Amino acid sequence: MAALDTGARRHPSSFLTCFALLLFIATLFLFSALRRSFSPEGLSVGVQPSALRRDVPGEDYCDYSNGNWIRDQSSVIPRYDNSCKEIFKGWNCISSGKSNARELLQWRWKPLGCDLLPLDPVHFLRRFRNKSIGFVGDSLNRNMFVSLFCMLRKVYVGEVRKWRPAGADRGFTFVRNNLTVAYHRTNLLARYGSWSASSNGGALESFGFKQGYRVDVDVPEHTWAEALPFHDIIIFNTGHWWWSPSKFDPIWSPMLFFEKGMPVLPTISPDVGISITLKHMISYIEKRMKSDGIKFFLTLSPRHFEGGEWNQGGSCRRVQPLGIKEVEDLFSLEKNGTNVEVRLVNQHLMKALKGSSFHILNITHMSEFRADAHPSITGGKKHEDCMHWCLPGLTDSWIDLLISLLENLKS
Repeated sequence: MAALDTGARRHPSSFLTCFALLLFIATLFLFSALRRSFSPEGLSVGVQPSALRRDVPGEDYCDYSNGNWIRDQSSVIPRYDNSCKEIFKGWNCISSGKSNARELLQWRWKPLGCDLLPLDPVHFLRRFRNKSIGFVGDSLNRNMFVSLFCMLRKVYVGEVRKWRPAGADRGFTFVRNNLTVAYHRTNLLARYGSWSASSNGGALESFGFKQGYRVDVDVPEHTWAEALPFHDIIIFNTGHWWWSPSKFDPIWSPMLFFEKGMPVLPTISPDVGISITLKHMISYIEKRMKSDGIKFFLTLSPRHFEGGEWNQGGSCRRVQPLGIKEVEDLFSLEKNGTNVEVRLVNQHLMKALKGSSFHILNITHMSEFRADAHPSITGGKKHEDCMHWCLPGLTDSWIDLLISLLENLKS
């Protein structure tokens, strides 16, 4: 001890240097701990961090719709599998033997400037206890609805009640949490049905129309008209049916638009009709939705037919996501290709939603890359299915985006 004391007295600068170094390290440790306690990763137990985790210092906004698909072969944990009974047979690409069905699970969307975290279904069931979530739209919205249901069902232990709330096509309540998720099928949002010329004549008959489809632009379809006061959160979509000549042939079965019960004359084309319909439907929703309800509108999901339309030999047999140049070749408005309707519909949608209280769930660009994620020849149809998505698959990432927005809104 005496020797140590003597050495210390002989070299006071060494002692001070060591002490300063220890103090500096302790300060760094304390600063790091404090910093973590105020960062998303260090939130206290029971508080869910935002699903959009910032990784660019000083940036408060993240454009999650812009980014890249990253393949991660080392850490793929299926969130659910092909045994989920709600998966439509034609979308169950694992069971139907699609060659890259399991590889689809290896792709992760990486937005520029932030990370998109996967849905935590256990937390979701707790967070949205006593809530009801509705998906209102065509079969692409059903694709998304099934993604959410299968993720929740995978972890849920308890009774799941199957029913059809407020006109829904399908619905389930996770009884212990009193959480309901439901799908309301509607292709145009507006009411429509077959129309035939009257033997007594009329305004449309005078223009030579003999048959077609009557679309009431200001009347919602009955499948969802009563859903607005029931649900706390609703995700709407429409689009593909407006550009569906196989259903609404412009010559043999045209869309004939009515407003206030009377035909719109002179007659208008579907691209004009969708704008008028969106205006009426958005107004109807905003007037009747719960005052604290949350409304989302899904941008159009892209198709990936190459070599022709679905009934002209078009196919989608790629097994890797597209590159950016390939995306522009398929979807550019200037090139006016087979799948051009996706960006056309979005133009109408964005214009109609301007000034509304809707939140936009922009899934278009991230999905444009995924020509590999459709059922294709394994969809069980006479033609290739290059419109819907394999499950598990791309729409799981749509759910991640939805939940990220909900978390941000609620926090």
